[in-house]
Amino acid sequence: MPGKVYITGVGPGDYKLITLKAIECISRADVIVYDRLVGGRILGFARSDAELVYVGKMPDNHAVPQDGINDILVHKALENKTVARVKGGDPFVFGRGGEEAEALRENGIEFEIVPGITSAIAVPAYAGIPVTHRDFCSALHIITGHERPDKDGSQVNYRELAGLHGTLVFLMGVKSLPEICSSLIRYGKDCKTPAAVIEKGTTREQRKITGVLDDIAFKASEAGVKSPAVTVIGDVVSVNEKLDWFPKGKLAGKRIVVTRAREQASKLVERIEELGGEAVEFPVIRIEKPDDYGHFDSVLENVAEYGWIVFTSVNGVKAFFDRMRNNSIDIRALYGVKLAAVGEVTADELGRLGLKVDLMPDKFTTDALLEVFPEAAGDGGKVLLARADIAVRELSDGLKAKGYEVDDLTVYKTVVDMPLKEEMLEMLEAGRIDYITFTSSSTVRNLVSILGTENIDKIMGTKVVCIGPVTARTAEECGLGAVAVADRHTIDGLVEKLIGG
Repeated sequence: MPGKVYITGVGPGDYKLITLKAIECISRADVIVYDRLVGGRILGFARSDAELVYVGKMPDNHAVPQDGINDILVHKALENKTVARVKGGDPFVFGRGGEEAEALRENGIEFEIVPGITSAIAVPAYAGIPVTHRDFCSALHIITGHERPDKDGSQVNYRELAGLHGTLVFLMGVKSLPEICSSLIRYGKDCKTPAAVIEKGTTREQRKITGVLDDIAFKASEAGVKSPAVTVIGDVVSVNEKLDWFPKGKLAGKRIVVTRAREQASKLVERIEELGGEAVEFPVIRIEKPDDYGHFDSVLENVAEYGWIVFTSVNGVKAFFDRMRNNSIDIRALYGVKLAAVGEVTADELGRLGLKVDLMPDKFTTDALLEVFPEAAGDGGKVLLARADIAVRELSDGLKAKGYEVDDLTVYKTVVDMPLKEEMLEMLEAGRIDYITFTSSSTVRNLVSILGTENIDKIMGTKVVCIGPVTARTAEECGLGAVAVADRHTIDGLVEKLIGG
């Protein structure tokens, strides 16, 4: 029996404008078929094992023609797969969703339409332009600007449009803007009608160019406006300065790559967005459970034997106590065991569980922990290191040198994630990334591994900001060029360094 296809609109750019219905469809799909205007944050809702099929449509170059896209949808559904056909904006507003639905119906495939917020309304709103306003107009007309007004057989009647009272919104009309404006003026539209062009609306790169009908095309050209852009013509444009609200902040206009595991990235992403920046999630690492719990469970059964447990990350804390709960081990089994933590966030996670940290170095590095860790008593003592499978040996060796018996326990493992490599390389090559952030040495090594050492030169023009000196050394060893280090080795410290440039 064939699968089902969800023809899904995800809004005009700001990923937070996606609907709950769209998230539900994307997260359950076996296959995601997506366009150029669908960002990585949207694809982040997909399952980790979902197949991603890029059919990126450009204004002058369709990577996959529409007939080819229809065939992909049909074939994937006939393989009994659930398919999310993901489009920017709304699939039925110049999105060719109707053509795709017809192809599916002709092949007996079940489909569902998931409306999205159209750029025709959202983009002007983000630019402070209400498309209707009772002081100016009570009608809205949405027109494709993708065809030339002077071409034979045009479906757009510019004579009729010029005589309409109301707001005209043109989508996909950057190249045709001079002809659109001149055609409207030729058929009687007042040449001094207010007009605006909004480039990359609802994103952190949004730009607004304003003028009147007889000069807006020139102003947009002078400003170098490129697709995607929305053109608004009508008296409502005159209130754009009064109603301008688009967020500004210390990171406004900056695009910042976050390489943390998706489960960990939320705080850094939120801080970047609060400050007006655009966070590009490119998780190069994924946190997974250990392959075998034999050693882990044995340690937990005898956890009271340890004098110290050392946690070097929040992940270690979560994994350790999740396993304790899974094994129904009472937290009172830790009575008398001292706790050491590297970093405020790690200590806070322990505090959230009602546990007080006995030792935390002022600097959040393993070297600093070794400096303050006490020497073992005469008969030694046992220390448990609860950390990742790829943790370096310096901490273990340093504790042994202080006279401790050390049990290095893998409580979670890190694996290389496989994000959208080609899209990232395109952005780096085009100079569209301002910063890349790293929160561990493994994120540095994994990024280099994913992008390929042959592409390191594409990163050289991008600023690299690291959470601490160990991570920075790894970045330098990997040839990433100019590297800045957070003064405080925390997410907040990383953000402060981003703000400082």
